[in-house]
Amino acid sequence: MGKALIIGCGGVASVVIHKCCQNSEVFEEIMIASRTKSKCDALKEKLKGGKTIISTAQVDAGSVPELVALMKDFKPGICINVALPYQDLTIMEACLECKVDYVDTANYEPLDTAKFEYKWQWDYRERFEKAGITALLGSGFDPGVTGVFCAYAQKHYFDEIHYIDILDCNAGDHGYAFATNFNPEINIREVTAKGAYIENGEWVETEPMEIKRVYNFPEIGEKDMYLLHHEELESLALNIKGVKRIRFFMTFGQSYLNHLKCLENVGMTSIKPIMFEGREIVPLQFLKAVLPDPASLGPRTKGKTNIGCIVQGVKDNKPVSYYVYNVCVHEECYAEVGSQAISYTTGVPAMLGAMMVMTGKWKKPGVFNIEEFDPDPFMEALNAWGLPWKETFAPELVD
Repeated sequence: MGKALIIGCGGVASVVIHKCCQNSEVFEEIMIASRTKSKCDALKEKLKGGKTIISTAQVDAGSVPELVALMKDFKPGICINVALPYQDLTIMEACLECKVDYVDTANYEPLDTAKFEYKWQWDYRERFEKAGITALLGSGFDPGVTGVFCAYAQKHYFDEIHYIDILDCNAGDHGYAFATNFNPEINIREVTAKGAYIENGEWVETEPMEIKRVYNFPEIGEKDMYLLHHEELESLALNIKGVKRIRFFMTFGQSYLNHLKCLENVGMTSIKPIMFEGREIVPLQFLKAVLPDPASLGPRTKGKTNIGCIVQGVKDNKPVSYYVYNVCVHEECYAEVGSQAISYTTGVPAMLGAMMVMTGKWKKPGVFNIEEFDPDPFMEALNAWGLPWKETFAPELVD
């Protein structure tokens, strides 16, 4: 079918690469590119012998000239960006110059400001449309599958959707006193930021971890969850018509919160540079260097995740409540691709989003969030590629 350039070689990228190789009819050839080529070479060696042709390269994803040179040499049909969110715009610029379709899993945020919103990427809409190429934003799980879940609910079960609650529960245990399940720098920036939700078209801001609920998650049980600001709220507010309120909740254990508060109190979560022994460092980047690599958590992590959406609205003038979710088992993910479930639930949808574009199911010029496309082929693909979903019309609601 075609060639894909995969930028990044962390835990999520590893899952994307494994799943692309499983899907060799679509991904006939891939190139793995990152700042550290030895990581790319190690994955190539691990996966050699399959039908997908694999090559590797070194690239600085923050350099448009390097990215352009790589794309012109490899000539991919699509670029799957599983690098850092700080690098989204440089990769999009290179895709524009080389007329290569683009997929990512998280929206852009500046390196020096803990703020993420879609405006920077939405500003590329006209340029991508004129170039005749597709940019698919947020093709992970949340954002990503959660947006597809909402679009599927809107298409099949509702005349109007009024309330959306996105619930992200990780009940896995990795045995460490403190570790993050995805990039520590991004994770901690997200969790320590002020919370926010959308109500009646307006952002309502809260203090970090101010709003807590206890929820009984299917196949897991009761867990404490906290309201966070999350990027898909912004796009869903535009693309799900009639919605009055959208919230995002994520579970955290008390040990995680205690350690995080201590680190925050002593300044280790700060992104403001400081001088240390004659050189400038960012405390959070130093903390990232000493924390366990999320890619190393796979063999240690036991338990399940449950991520889904509770949707409320009306159909034929009657109230409807709907809950659609996926349960993923950490041990099963490790047995299949050598990762824990957090990387798996992000990496599989990234491959599927690229597949949707490459096969023409979601191919149109411009910049789009994932819920703007027909959800049905993606929902079908989730079942086929390792993330089966379940639904109920009698969910426990969140007050």
